[in-house]
Amino acid sequence: MILGLDISTMITGATVLDENGKILYCEAWRTNKKDLTFFEKLDIIKHRILNLTLEYYIEHIFIEEPLLRFAAGKSRAHTIGLVQRYNGVVTWICRDLFDLEPKYINAASARKSVGIKIPRGKDSKLEVLQFMLDNEPSFKVQYTKYKNPKPGTFDRADSYVIAKAGWISLKS
Repeated sequence: MILGLDISTMITGATVLDENGKILYCEAWRTNKKDLTFFEKLDIIKHRILNLTLEYYIEHIFIEEPLLRFAAGKSRAHTIGLVQRYNGVVTWICRDLFDLEPKYINAASARKSVGIKIPRGKDSKLEVLQFMLDNEPSFKVQYTKYKNPKPGTFDRADSYVIAKAGWISLKS
């Protein structure tokens, strides 16, 4: 089985695929409470990952490569550093609990591998979500009263794309 993770300090998406590439688990782990410290957030993620070790026999772990450069208006050095540290610790937790070495996959490469094309100027999150709705009947979306996907939906979709790209790479 394959574990795909989209790691964030606010919400982490996690997907488990079976050997045929079918979804067994696809959830969002929320750690966005304002009063949680860096390490308390990591404790929550570690507990969730530990639960996966008890329920699934994970043979491969794929993690979305963390942000490596500035994006105009979207990132600061402090934010990139925080995400890098958080991602590194979660990667190590996976390595420790599963005794497997996780592999990083670039988000754009993962989308391309799975067959998702993002037209110029379009929101990649919305395009990935539409792909999921069109191609994965087991992927359900709940909406807010304003008709927006509930928090965690995009993270679940992204973790699926990472897991599926990993599955494809293993098959080729």
